[in-house]
This record gives sequence, structure tokens and C-alpha cells, in this order.
Amino acid sequence: MKLKYLYLSLAIVGILYTWYYNILYFQSVENASFIGFMQDAQINFAGKSFGADLTVVVFTFFVFLVTESLRLKIKYWWLLIPLTFLIAVAFTFPLFLYFRQRKLEEISIKN
Repeated sequence: MKLKYLYLSLAIVGILYTWYYNILYFQSVENASFIGFMQDAQINFAGKSFGADLTVVVFTFFVFLVTESLRLKIKYWWLLIPLTFLIAVAFTFPLFLYFRQRKLEEISIKN
């Protein structure tokens, strides 16, 4: 299996795995909202720890996303930033790695 297809598979797993639990959350809470979701995610120190960890991962991803996208001239890379907040970094990070790998293969073929 090519590496780019592994990344694409992980992006699919990332959206399905995270949104399975998001849907369960919104079905189980009265008056579900994004603000309520964020408050519930920060309800104890374990949740705060996951939140802090995820924040560092997301900002690190954004630095890598911007620098690599500009270096490799990847089109529409900026769409991954809002999608990270709207969907999940578990989806957008491997999706970016797929786009990056595809671009690297394209460059390799040209040379």
C-alpha cells in the first residue's frame, strides 16, 4: 500500500471515530450546543489535560501545514485550518499528509 493511501485511510478513520462520539454526545444532552460541548470537555482535570495536549498538537500541525504547503505549493491548504475546528484534527492532519505525499510523488515524477 502506498503511503498516501494509508494517510487517506487514517483521515477517514479520523472523521468517523471522532464524529461517532460527537453524535452520541449531541444525542444524549438536552439543549446540546457547541459551547456546552466545550464546557463538558473541560469538566475535570483529565478533560483539561486532553484539551491542552490537543491544543499543542493543533498549533504544531498548523506550523507544519503552512510551512510545507508554501514550500511545496499545495493548493487550497488553508481550507484545512477551519476544517480542523469544524471537523477534527484527527481528520485534517492525515488528510494534509495525504495531499503532501501526493505532491511529493508528483514532484518526484517530474524530476
